[in-house]
Amino acid sequence: MSSPILNQVTSVKVKLGLLVAVSVTVASILAATGAVGSVPFWLTVPVTVALALGVTQLLAVGMTSPLREMTAAARGMARGDYSARVTATSSDEVGELARAFNRMAEDLAAVDRQRRELVANVSHELRTPLAALCAVLENLVDGVAEPDPVALRTALDQAERLATLASDLLDLARVDAGKAKLSTTEVEVRSLLEQAVAEAKVSGREVRYEVEVTPTWLTVPADLSRLHQLVANLLDNASRHSPAGGVVRLVALATAEGWRLEVTDEGPGIPVADRDRVFERFGTLAETEGGGGTGLGLAIARWVTDLHGGTIHFVEPEPNTSGARARVDLPLKPQEQPQISAKAEEPVMSQPVVTPTTPVPPGTESPMDALFGKFWPDARVPGNVRAVLYSLAAGLLAGIILPFRDMGVGYAIVILAAGGVILTFSANRRSRFTQACAALCVLLAMTTVVRDAEWIAVLSILASGVLCLVGLVNGRSVPAFILAGISLPLAGLRGLPWLGRSLQAVTSVRKSAAAVRTVIWSVLGVLVFGLLFASADALFKKWAGAIIPDLNLDSFVLRAFLTVFIGGIVLAATYLGLNPPKVETATCPVRPVARRYEWLAPVLLVDAVFLVFLIAQATASFGGHEYVERITGLTYAEYVHQGFGQLTVATALTLLVVWAAARKAPRATTADVAWLRGSLGVLCVLTLVVVASALYRMHLYQEAYGFTQLRLLVDVFEGWLGLLVVGVIVTGITLKASWLPRAALLSGATLLLGLAAINPDAWIAQHNVDRYTATGKVDWLFLQGLSDDAVPVLAKLPAKDADCALKGHDPSDDDWLEFNFGRHRAKPLLDAHPGRTTAVCPTSTPG
Repeated sequence: MSSPILNQVTSVKVKLGLLVAVSVTVASILAATGAVGSVPFWLTVPVTVALALGVTQLLAVGMTSPLREMTAAARGMARGDYSARVTATSSDEVGELARAFNRMAEDLAAVDRQRRELVANVSHELRTPLAALCAVLENLVDGVAEPDPVALRTALDQAERLATLASDLLDLARVDAGKAKLSTTEVEVRSLLEQAVAEAKVSGREVRYEVEVTPTWLTVPADLSRLHQLVANLLDNASRHSPAGGVVRLVALATAEGWRLEVTDEGPGIPVADRDRVFERFGTLAETEGGGGTGLGLAIARWVTDLHGGTIHFVEPEPNTSGARARVDLPLKPQEQPQISAKAEEPVMSQPVVTPTTPVPPGTESPMDALFGKFWPDARVPGNVRAVLYSLAAGLLAGIILPFRDMGVGYAIVILAAGGVILTFSANRRSRFTQACAALCVLLAMTTVVRDAEWIAVLSILASGVLCLVGLVNGRSVPAFILAGISLPLAGLRGLPWLGRSLQAVTSVRKSAAAVRTVIWSVLGVLVFGLLFASADALFKKWAGAIIPDLNLDSFVLRAFLTVFIGGIVLAATYLGLNPPKVETATCPVRPVARRYEWLAPVLLVDAVFLVFLIAQATASFGGHEYVERITGLTYAEYVHQGFGQLTVATALTLLVVWAAARKAPRATTADVAWLRGSLGVLCVLTLVVVASALYRMHLYQEAYGFTQLRLLVDVFEGWLGLLVVGVIVTGITLKASWLPRAALLSGATLLLGLAAINPDAWIAQHNVDRYTATGKVDWLFLQGLSDDAVPVLAKLPAKDADCALKGHDPSDDDWLEFNFGRHRAKPLLDAHPGRTTAVCPTSTPG
């Protein structure tokens, strides 16, 4: 159903223009509002784009759906299904096309039904005389019956019936082919009727015929043969259904528009509901006595009437009489009209033939289905109002808590609330892998409560986001992990049809009104009693002030944008969980190389390069600092620092080499497997030695130049790569690697969690303090830039040094939503060092 706002617009071009104008206006207003409210650019852009798209989707809903429905209906028609109808509510060209399509579908359905009935009825009508004729002929051939006049007359009657049926079918074929033309002459009506009655009497039916023409000299222009066919068929129908001794009356009279012919019998009559159906082909009534015709006579009579531009129908009999009364109205000047004219003046009750219709099936392909294809089918996920409301509630919670607060309990509450909403509606929430990801997400979210260091908290939040996405799609491979990350922004588009179904689910005005009343009364109750209690009790006022934010224009705009931003992310992730894409696509089997040396020679050469490198490392270690400086011209610290980044890249590339070799190496024989395990096993072992060398180099560099967050993080990353190499060795032994991607992801998140657990800023501060104690070298500016997590370590320095190291650290004045264990523990220590604000630090000596 299209938007009622645009339903009355009669032009598609105007609709598109209005959509563009509204979208641009909404985007402009939002951008201007964000600028006035000092909303960051990175927050303004996605919210503006999302809301502009939402307004466009709301207004444009249903604009092109009739076209998609027509496509689906046309495909159904190609399969013989004419029951589908297109929803047409708009007044534009698409709506007109939809209505025309529905009319065409109705006509095709009627034609198809008549065709089916024609085949069935013709088969039935032909079978009866053929069976009778065959029976008579078999009796004659077998000698059961003598070829007397009675038997021959029976065979002749059946043959004549077949000939009549064939003649009628031929006439109707001419009608369908449009080849029947009028040959008009002046026809004397009385003479025509009397001749038709004389021929009808030959049938031998025991009925009387009465002819009445007013005026008696009535002459009309008509096709004599066709008009005779019309009268003959009406007489045949009337005499067949009249009882023995009954009267068939023919009345012809002149009218203002032309002339009228009525044929009346004294039979059982025709029910009102069937008076239209009897004019259809083979429209005989089984329950009517006196049958036996071909079922085509009245259809031909209607055709002849239409050919002359007249009308034919059955009307109520004269008062105090019974029977059928056929009325034909013909013009003075025949005009060929292929369609059936309107009914006559006398009211006639009829029951139209209704073609069963069904709406277009829900599987109609939408633009989103065409865009995402088999990768992400819509699957007709039912709308879920609760999911939308919960997502918006999570966004509103973020808008209330996050602005103007440091990381702490409030951040954890928002993350856990958002994760709870997403997990509640996830289709894979019972998967153990998804549950493991959810558990790690909870632990990583608690980093914002325990640690004050923003870098580790931000990394933990990002890692929890990655785990959430991978868990939602239940990925098993590295490509699946990448597709999971890409799917979140795409869910904003893929989920638009689902969002529309969710909004349309609120269709009951009564329920909606009840919900609105409930919300209004609830809010009023909370506000009234909350204000009363806040004015009566200072402690309650303090608590209320901690929960309810102070609102001014700038803060309101920022909170509104943040609500939409977080709510949109949660809603997109919720849809991703409800309808995860098919990230585990079927991969084509990789054809191994034909000859072993094609993969083995490169791997062995890489092994050789690694071996030479390790020999060089051993030489440098045993030769000592003087040997390195004499050969390379570098100090040992410079020497070890120069190669750490390259060794990290070499470790990562080794994993890529192992993956490529394992895919291309044949495993047809035991020797193939042995070479694969041996060559790659040696490479992995040498890589572990390189990892150890890289970690040792970083340790020496840190001892020489100090410890920093980046160097510690790189250490952890290199250690994680070494752990992956160990996992690769295990897969080489078992030849089963399906578990490795998930293990790598979970182990990486666990290492990051372990890094947060050791309090990295405090660890870095402690090692720098130890280095200062041993060498007298320290970077005071770096120590001052550490978070409050490092304050307990720095406070142990001598008073003067402690004041210098703590310079720039201020005690926190957090509310309960900003509570952070690191800042809480640092506050009394900072209060104990008032000299930190005026401390004069010595010159830094980092290395």
